[in-house]
Amino acid sequence: MIYLDNNATTMIDPEVLEAMLPYLKELYGNPSGKYLLAHQSQEAVNTSRQQIAQLLNADPGEIIFTSGASESNNFILKGVSDAHRDKGNHIITSAIEHASILETCRYLETKGFIITYLPPTSEGIVTVESLQKSLTEKTILASISWVNNELGTINDIPAMANFCADNNVFFHTDATQAIGKVRIDLKGNPINFLSFSGHKIYAPKGVGGCFIRKTKLGLKEKVTPIIHGGSQEFGYRAGTLAVPNIVGLGKAADIVFQNFDPHQSKLKLLDKELHSLLLQKFNNIKFNGCKHTRVPGITNFLIPNTSNELIIKKLSQEIAVSNGSACSASKPSHVLQMIGLSLDQIRSSIRISVGKYNTPDELAYFVNRLAEIALE
Repeated sequence: MIYLDNNATTMIDPEVLEAMLPYLKELYGNPSGKYLLAHQSQEAVNTSRQQIAQLLNADPGEIIFTSGASESNNFILKGVSDAHRDKGNHIITSAIEHASILETCRYLETKGFIITYLPPTSEGIVTVESLQKSLTEKTILASISWVNNELGTINDIPAMANFCADNNVFFHTDATQAIGKVRIDLKGNPINFLSFSGHKIYAPKGVGGCFIRKTKLGLKEKVTPIIHGGSQEFGYRAGTLAVPNIVGLGKAADIVFQNFDPHQSKLKLLDKELHSLLLQKFNNIKFNGCKHTRVPGITNFLIPNTSNELIIKKLSQEIAVSNGSACSASKPSHVLQMIGLSLDQIRSSIRISVGKYNTPDELAYFVNRLAEIALE
């Protein structure tokens, strides 16, 4: 299988799997216990927290482990809204967020919150100006993704966070597609909350986390827990920690940190190669989204008068590609709709997301097979 759907999930890095195995076998203690096995597990969790904090340039005590970005997004949006409802009931997000943001906002609307959904530009960028114009006296939180998962477009998150900080509004970003592709400096930016998943950076599925900034008093921001019970995760999330997965996430974060520049260079080369091959085969191809303000490795394009559903089906036994977010694969892309594409254009669009294990030969084979199907 030639795997070109790394935005949906990545394979586990062999080094990550190797780091996890002891905690699936002999080091199985519950980190909340008081004996040696428990202490070993707790030390492993602490190490992972430090590795993630290093990647994000944050304090280890600001990292909270969850089951992934969808849970983190739910936790932050619901938890901040509940804990600070006395300050206001207005939330700002964008119309091209991941489903875990949009559906949470729709839920909050049923609880009396007013949500502003900022439209993107035709290139898929959410502008700082649109955020500034939407702020009201009742605004308590803005939540804008750092990188769009379908287009790869990068929003100016530092500028948005600074604006919100200047106006005493909490700022959250879903950085699921940004980690490993954009340098993140949480000590240098006033971002209050950040979400991420492990399975986008070659860690296992079912683990992720969020960043909750400490206040000037040294306490983390007030957020209502999403799971009540024990005191795990600083009281924010009860439940026994998934130690093997957390170890894997920490190891993956360390690998990203140590290899950021070489990985970026490879993605840029693959990106350039893919675009060149596509332009050679299709003179009517159109690339969706911004050509310049985007992360390397994510290419969304349309070939007029083709069916992405048919193409994906015919490729499915040997090549993995997608028509957009894995969470909304059965529906026309709301992202492409919001940047102005017609339904016919959306049905002709394909997303390719390459990763560190892909090769130029794989891209050449994919483009040749795509041409055979699209031009037959």
